[in-house]
Amino acid sequence: MGTGLKGKTLFVTGASRGIGKAIALRAARDGANIVVAAKTHRKHPVLAGTIHTTVEAVEAAGGRGLAIRLDIRDEHAVEEAVEATVRHFGGIDILVNNASAITLEGTLDLPLKRFDLMFDVNVRGTYVVSRACIPHLLKAANPHVLNLSPPLNLKPAWFKDHVAYTTAKYAMSMWVLGMAEEFRDEGIAFNALWPRTVIDTAAIGILGDTVKPENCRTPEIMADAAHAIICQPARRCSGHLYLDEDVLRAVGTRNFDRYAVKAGAPLMRDLFLD
Repeated sequence: MGTGLKGKTLFVTGASRGIGKAIALRAARDGANIVVAAKTHRKHPVLAGTIHTTVEAVEAAGGRGLAIRLDIRDEHAVEEAVEATVRHFGGIDILVNNASAITLEGTLDLPLKRFDLMFDVNVRGTYVVSRACIPHLLKAANPHVLNLSPPLNLKPAWFKDHVAYTTAKYAMSMWVLGMAEEFRDEGIAFNALWPRTVIDTAAIGILGDTVKPENCRTPEIMADAAHAIICQPARRCSGHLYLDEDVLRAVGTRNFDRYAVKAGAPLMRDLFLD
């Protein structure tokens, strides 16, 4: 068990399942405090996991958990969740903006309701949560914000089939670039993390038959990469749009087989990567 995040408080959005939950559990193994901020508070008919089951897993892994039912589209609820975190744990050291919405449709096929959801969650929601946490991050010893968003690849091919989703995810990366510079003197690190291969989460169901779980990696690769980033000195690690493999190679990982859903199966490269 590492101690890199022992006693640190992480506010993780969308942490009831998938990559957000994996990041929470990895930090919990260090003895961190984890705020599990997500919408799912009761058992979902299709999707596994709730804020409460994640907190149970966090505490079983060695951390302390706090479940907060939160829709990041509601700025007042976000502010209340942040204040509840500070009352409970005494502050916030790390924010992980993991909550996201995806619909891969072209311009004429995308319902405006889904357009609004992606921009309200990915673009506005990430901004709102960051804005609410920053005053508390300014008081932290080694403050980090990590957005789960891609490198900015401006080749038209990545806009052609789903321009709304691409734009919404790229905005999360642009928040990283802008806020990293805005708060560089204050010492808050802002970075993004994206997987080189598709990750086996509930989101791949949205992609239909184009992605099979055996051609994916598990969320643990993103959790280990996120851990490596947020353990770095914030003043020396800001403004980067990282890929999980690159982060892990830099800290000495050479064998990625353990992250494969199915050993030896071909891996599917994720969106936005040539």
